[in-house]
Amino acid sequence: MGMAVFTDYLIEALTLSRTELSIAYLVGTLLSALCLPRAGRLFDVHGGRVMMAGSSILLALVLLYITQVAELQRFAGGSVAAGWCLILIGYFGVRFLGQGVLTSASRNILLIWFIKRRGLVSGVRGIFVSLGFALAPLLIAMLIAARGWQGALWVMAIGLLLFGVLAWIFVRSAPEVTPVAPSTNRGESEDSSQSGQTLAEVKRSSLFWLYASSLSIHALFGTALTFHIVSIFEQAGRSSAEAFAYFLPAAVCSTVVNLIGGYWADTRRLKPFLIAMLASFLFGAGGLVMLDTTAGYWSLAIGFGCGGGLWGVISNLAFVRYFGTRHLGEVSGLNTALTVSASAVGPAVFSLGLDGWGSYDLPIYLCMTVLMGLLVWAWVQPAPE
Repeated sequence: MGMAVFTDYLIEALTLSRTELSIAYLVGTLLSALCLPRAGRLFDVHGGRVMMAGSSILLALVLLYITQVAELQRFAGGSVAAGWCLILIGYFGVRFLGQGVLTSASRNILLIWFIKRRGLVSGVRGIFVSLGFALAPLLIAMLIAARGWQGALWVMAIGLLLFGVLAWIFVRSAPEVTPVAPSTNRGESEDSSQSGQTLAEVKRSSLFWLYASSLSIHALFGTALTFHIVSIFEQAGRSSAEAFAYFLPAAVCSTVVNLIGGYWADTRRLKPFLIAMLASFLFGAGGLVMLDTTAGYWSLAIGFGCGGGLWGVISNLAFVRYFGTRHLGEVSGLNTALTVSASAVGPAVFSLGLDGWGSYDLPIYLCMTVLMGLLVWAWVQPAPE
């Protein structure tokens, strides 16, 4: 989400068109998605401490690399092709290490440590995740205004280096390597908490594909919205200030819903949460269609905000609850690969829609159609827990 704020600055620095940059984002993200299942297996072997610390430090180095892509392009002759390849490498690193490895490792390590109150713990984590996703564009825009786009990346890289050091010092991968026992239900054995289906078994489950598809459509739609947020708002006759201000009410809705939903999910089935999430995104998409009105603006903020909060609940709990923890790294790695791939497709689809039809209406309606189909599927799909 945060890299979307740099879109217009990268377009100007590298002399790329919006579609060319979107395609670079697409290819880099798809390449990163191919590597994520392997990264999931590394989590199962090496644990969250190594993966969190290592990915944080490497991600910081990638951000520093991105600060130099314009200079590297000039060194390579200044061609558009050189700039495109250079930023593709940057997008690959950011998507693989950031949204891929670091996000999955930080989520999975909590799911291993906590059992009885996984929903509540995930909800508390979701406060920071929701605020981060929702407020990152606004805060990064402020940072860019103060220090320039390259200076903003330097500040973010330094923060990641510090976080990597803290993760190495304080994080412990699993309860069995420490004297502290995991939080479990009374009478539940450690063996039962470490059970689970293999990745091959999970791939044959229609339930997995329902949840993975539902999470992926949000990744596609939400990333496209954030990537083109200024352009979308301008088409609706709104300013860039209004575009970035949208993230604040969305963040409030997302945070509140995530915390309450996580608490409720400890004692309730997940299926109603999935249905509510898809319905919220549909409501928000309807607001996007009529963004030039006040009602449309608030429908977008509330719908995507509440849907994003429920997305956090479901992405945290669905796979560990339905498929166990033994192969959680691989299972969540596959889901992350799918959501990352979907997030790569979104900006490119919206760019092509703008180039071909002069507006974003067609890709928006396509996303709404997919959401309606998933809502019907979620309603009829058996979901034993």
